Amino acid sequence: MAYIGRGTDKISNIEVLDNITFDGSSSYSITKSSVAFVPNSAQSCLISIDGVVQATNFTVSTSTIDFGVAIAGTSTCDFFLHYGTGLITVPADGTVTTAKIANDAVTKDKVSNLMYPAFFASLSANQTGLTDNVYTKAQCDTEILDTDGYYDNSTNYRFTPLVAGKYYVYGQVTGDTANSNLVAFDSALYKNGSLLQTNYSIFSTNYAASQSLSIQSIVDMNGTTDYLELFGRVNVLSGTTIVFFGEDQLTSFGAFRIGD
Repeated sequence: MAYIGRGTDKISNIEVLDNITFDGSSSYSITKSSVAFVPNSAQSCLISIDGVVQATNFTVSTSTIDFGVAIAGTSTCDFFLHYGTGLITVPADGTVTTAKIANDAVTKDKVSNLMYPAFFASLSANQTGLTDNVYTKAQCDTEILDTDGYYDNSTNYRFTPLVAGKYYVYGQVTGDTANSNLVAFDSALYKNGSLLQTNYSIFSTNYAASQSLSIQSIVDMNGTTDYLELFGRVNVLSGTTIVFFGEDQLTSFGAFRIGD
């Protein structure tokens, strides 16, 4: 049998296969840890017989290697290597650099859902019909971002993420009275219809015309039924018209996942 030699310093092994025990046949089973192994191709295999590395002078069919000629039972298989689609298919730890990753190659599917789902929405116009000193839901109806479609911007104005985890939630509500009759003002986050967190201002007798209050929290969500909403409460002198201000994203609501 003719042997084709190859320097072992040029080999980058991926899989170490079981050595073959020759018995005078031309074809043999390929195994790894005594389990059938199917190489990518004959070109993916290197085998050493009696100290000489063999490459491309055999064929592979599923988990069988055929040398085309009988291999004497006195011959020894020194090693049997499978090196994948290239010389190295699994890079060593710590060897992949930033330069090796193409721009925009890492998508949200590759980052374990971190920061997703996410949404951000704002109020498109002044929200009217508010009741004095009563928490009212901010109807943020303009979606700037909604990665997975979990924010309802038309009916309930709530975020119901179907991925469990901890979420950073934030919002801002702006109350406007069109005059200086604002006594107190609150912004609030609700979870599952109950007050979760609030931020407030009290003006005593130094009444204001309008007020913006931001609010933020970190919230555990179960990924099934939990939902979040943004509310505001405007306390004014009697007979005063009140609205949530809708220009320039002055009333807005958002959240994104930050971990398990």
